[in-house]
Amino acid sequence: MKKSLLKKITAVILTAFMVTSLAACSASTTDKGTTGKKLKVGIIQMIENGAFDDMRDGFIQELRDKGYSEDQLEIVVKNAQGDTSNLNTIAQEMSDGSYDLVATIATPASQTFVNMKSQTPQVFIAVSDPVKAGIVSTMEKPDHNATGTSNPIPVQKIIDLSKTLTPGIKTFGIIYNTSEVNSVSTVNKAKEYMAAQGYTVQEAVVTNSSEVQQAIEGLLSGVDAIFIPNDSVIQNAMPTVAEAAKTAKKPVYGSSAVMVNSGALATVAIGDKAIGAATADMAIEILKGKSPADIPAVNVEATSTVINQTTADAIGVTIPAESSQSTTIVK
Repeated sequence: MKKSLLKKITAVILTAFMVTSLAACSASTTDKGTTGKKLKVGIIQMIENGAFDDMRDGFIQELRDKGYSEDQLEIVVKNAQGDTSNLNTIAQEMSDGSYDLVATIATPASQTFVNMKSQTPQVFIAVSDPVKAGIVSTMEKPDHNATGTSNPIPVQKIIDLSKTLTPGIKTFGIIYNTSEVNSVSTVNKAKEYMAAQGYTVQEAVVTNSSEVQQAIEGLLSGVDAIFIPNDSVIQNAMPTVAEAAKTAKKPVYGSSAVMVNSGALATVAIGDKAIGAATADMAIEILKGKSPADIPAVNVEATSTVINQTTADAIGVTIPAESSQSTTIVK
């Protein structure tokens, strides 16, 4: 009788132990937001423009769509308004350990945060060359407590598109800011491909948006078309660039759909909201306990052609009737 009772007590204790262990395991594989603590995610962007805003909105919407409600997850957005000292201050504030994760949009913000050497995990959004920018050492095995998405600008596709839309170009002009690593990297790739295709290239360099108008007007006088890299200074001044190009009756090929919406003739690009959403999915893995080092950084390929009908009409370009289904016409 005593042995039977002892067996029953032992069985109850073992069962309770197993239930407790399973509960602990379950808690360890779920994110902090489901175990009582409200999560806090920061988002840093260097400047306010259409592309960066869409990336931010795509990131936030994906988190909400995946069940991270406002009650469960606080999202703090900080914008440096194009000021480097502001950007450093924001990065310092968000690297103090009070955030569960920080998302950084594009190269300048991503470089600044990774240089803080924070213990807070980082996901970067739309960095065209994360390795060259020093954000990670390799895409496959990211370090520096960071991982994320890269949007390498499809230079070859964009230049090849120009052959279809505006044949006869002999000289391309490129305007950019040399202080942005991503911009310089894209420009170098563009110049290499343009040279291989037999184009002559002229450059204009600016340091801030106030210099853009004079630079673009001077450049347009000696070229047949303009190529704009993924440069936040130039993108912020796209209406100025587009208006000058329309007056000169010359096409501008941009590196994002937002540039086309702002008056460039055309581009081949990925949707900015889509790349934000893809990065949010990586962020969710981290919030659930995965290390950034275990999540390879990924290239998100550009597949959509975007053409501005209003600009085409203004400069006398006819959009081919046989444009593919992946072509979007904006006005």
